[in-house]
Amino acid sequence: MILIEDSRQQKNKHETKHAWWAEHSVKLIRCKLVVGDYALMPSLSKIVDTKENMAEIAQNIGGTREEHQRFIREVKLAQEIGTQLYILVECEEPYETIDDVAAWVNPRTEYSPKCIQGPRLAKAMRTIESRYGCVFMFCRPEEAAETIIDLLR
Repeated sequence: MILIEDSRQQKNKHETKHAWWAEHSVKLIRCKLVVGDYALMPSLSKIVDTKENMAEIAQNIGGTREEHQRFIREVKLAQEIGTQLYILVECEEPYETIDDVAAWVNPRTEYSPKCIQGPRLAKAMRTIESRYGCVFMFCRPEEAAETIIDLLR
């Protein structure tokens, strides 16, 4: 099996995933992807975009206008080219569905009281899923490598 990793993924930040793939005979190729972070060769019908934690997806959706627009451009592009985009949020918290996100408390509240919180983030995620056809998923960081392969198969 050959897995493509977007060349814009930060090097040395995904070693747990790389180790798991190496142990399971998954060959990794770094190459620029149009959208997302991971895809299987030769098909790009499914792509996984990973988020390091809840704070990253909150920043993508509820951060600056520029960040939000960039994120929406990416999910729109995936829809336009016919790719099923999975947005995999790696988090220590036991989130399984968007409904669980509603209970999330943004740690930035201390510095920025108006930052996006769980209920608004969950609502935005549901809207983005229904409008653009992407799917938000959650897993623990140590499960990410296997989850990515499962989603792309």
